Amino acid sequence: MKENLISDTLDRPLRDLRISVIDRCNFRCQYCMPAEIYGPDFAFLPKSELLTYEELERVATIFVYLGVEKIRLTGGEPLLRNDLPVLVNKLAKIENLRDIGLTTNGIFLKKQAKNLKEAGLKRVNVSLDSLNDDLFGKINGRNIGVKPVLEGIDAARNVGLGVKINMVIKKGLNESEIVSMADYCKANHIQLRFIEYMDVGNTNGWRMNEVITKKEIYQILKEHYLLEPVDPDYFGEVAKRYRYQDTNDEVGFITSVSESFCSSCTRARLSADGILYTCLFNGNGHNLKGLIRSGASDSEMAKWIADIWTMRKDRYSDERTIETALNRKKIEMSYIGG
Repeated sequence: MKENLISDTLDRPLRDLRISVIDRCNFRCQYCMPAEIYGPDFAFLPKSELLTYEELERVATIFVYLGVEKIRLTGGEPLLRNDLPVLVNKLAKIENLRDIGLTTNGIFLKKQAKNLKEAGLKRVNVSLDSLNDDLFGKINGRNIGVKPVLEGIDAARNVGLGVKINMVIKKGLNESEIVSMADYCKANHIQLRFIEYMDVGNTNGWRMNEVITKKEIYQILKEHYLLEPVDPDYFGEVAKRYRYQDTNDEVGFITSVSESFCSSCTRARLSADGILYTCLFNGNGHNLKGLIRSGASDSEMAKWIADIWTMRKDRYSDERTIETALNRKKIEMSYIGG
């Protein structure tokens, strides 16, 4: 197929696709999968409802035809999906796909990093919200310490995968860990991303007064480091990046709450059961799996996706108010990934 690049109603091109490969996770982080909601009897998706690797390969190829250059695999915890390197290898063979990444809690990276790298994975984003064992165990809801995550990070770096650490900051929980995480990442030359606590989904009990903004985090860091801003590498880059002065080490901020970036959002999201979403905060998805399994051709699917994207108007973070944040129906983070 010849490339058919598309843009939405706000002239935002389709460049990134985030694919959730599974809705299950071995953690129960409060801001994502609180244990009181996702208990032992919670009904996760049956295997038959998940898109197969062959279906995902086909869908990804069509998205690349429409302009996607980067794919990120998410969950849930994506490394809970059996034989994930098989999918990575299929995606790596798609012509014109420039980058394949993975967001993970890192627990299984030690075991799987080598196979993922050999399959064609380029980089991983590891979620790590504290370096303190007790606090980290409290945050992840499973009393799991930091050691297996750090070992996973080391394994990923040792096989040549790019590594970034994602740290969600929630007031009253882990703001005291900001400097220690920055120290660790700077000493180990790992890119760090501070993420504002977001109102994703309807089960995490989000409140605006629990948000530590980018400005507040930046002021804390300024007491310890000299920082200088870094220009974006490309249109749609999410993180606002800074460099530690006189080094090549960087820290970034994901500012969905305090400094929205809707105007340059180029990301589509696909749930594990094949529902297409055009915004992380939009609870209304489009049933791509139904189209796939009804026998639609590639050209029919391409037109269907293009029609949805070209009509896209999402700009939730621009329009967020306390009322909409608390009352709007939204998809859960664990279902669609970050």
